[in-house]
Amino acid sequence: MPANHPLFRPPAEAGSLILQVDEGCPHNRCTFCGMYKGVRYVRRALDVVAVLIDAECRLAPGTRRVFLADGDVMSRSYEELAQILTHLHRRLPALSRVNVYANGSSILAKPDAELRALRERGLHTLYMGLESGDEAILDQTQKGETAEQMVEAAVRAQAAGLHMSVMVLLGLGGRHRTCEHALNSARALNRMQPRLLSFLRVIPIAGTRFHSDIEAGTMAQLSEFEVVEELRAIVAGLDLARTVFRANHSSNIVPLEARLPRDKQNLLDALDALLESGTLDESGPGPVPMWL
Repeated sequence: MPANHPLFRPPAEAGSLILQVDEGCPHNRCTFCGMYKGVRYVRRALDVVAVLIDAECRLAPGTRRVFLADGDVMSRSYEELAQILTHLHRRLPALSRVNVYANGSSILAKPDAELRALRERGLHTLYMGLESGDEAILDQTQKGETAEQMVEAAVRAQAAGLHMSVMVLLGLGGRHRTCEHALNSARALNRMQPRLLSFLRVIPIAGTRFHSDIEAGTMAQLSEFEVVEELRAIVAGLDLARTVFRANHSSNIVPLEARLPRDKQNLLDALDALLESGTLDESGPGPVPMWL
């Protein structure tokens, strides 16, 4: 049976059946990410995946939502994904959606016809970490793909009927690139037009290069106040037609949810009130969450 390292999943998948069909992340070089460090990437054989599906489905036959872990299940071939989706629907009659983490490169590797076919087989939402729309930050953090590639991936996936849930990491560029991070992230998101948009605050995790850079003083971490300023700058630059906005991860300073464009002004007003409240730490990052 697949190991638990532990299992990582997006906050929105809390009520889903989590099936760890892979272990680790095929890229696993991002300097800010501590999720799969020390985990050897394993793409489990389809017969092993079938055994896992059969065992879990016997325990929860009424399951409606499934999340396939780990880090980039979309990197599997179309044929393998199609077989997994077919088996899931055979075993779970009430299944309505299957969601996965996906990198831009794994989306771009599939022709439009394959993306459409995966949607028809029940694949629903792809969670993709844009992290930043600023190319210098993506290069510095060894993301492994460009903002332009991720924009193209999101546009193609949504044209095929898939939903994109895109994540941005506040503070990823530190103090020296906060303006570029905000400006270029908003520009990339406007081109993507994701159905779901999540903001997380980057937390320095021991053992990552991002943490080491902050400890060494080569990266100036944003204060609580500056993180909210950066978020406000991104929101101000957004021109989205139909997007659910969330900043309710445990790393966020305050939980926020909105629907854009309807709630954009209310969101800006809430961020302005927070900046003017005098409650934010202006000299440091504030309390670090006990769990992520």
